[in-house]
Amino acid sequence: MAQEQQKINIKVKDDDLKGKYSNLMQITHAKEEFVMDFFLNLPPEGIMVSRVLVSPGHAKRIQAALQENIKRYEDKFGKIQETENPEAQLGFVK
Repeated sequence: MAQEQQKINIKVKDDDLKGKYSNLMQITHAKEEFVMDFFLNLPPEGIMVSRVLVSPGHAKRIQAALQENIKRYEDKFGKIQETENPEAQLGFVK
């Protein structure tokens, strides 16, 4: 017997549909999770716009999805020019 596909309804708050822009990211990890912090870097200051925590298995799926989508993008629009890493060190303030 073929397994029936389960449908999942996802609710999204209107404010989240706008998205958040990030031009800087920091990744840390422990055995149980990866922590991805997204920042808006506008020197001399930046602000964290989002923090996403995922399991190591999900981090691998994200990596594969990004690789596939970057390939599709470059096939359609040409090679993406990489930018240099910012030289400033991140420092957190409350």
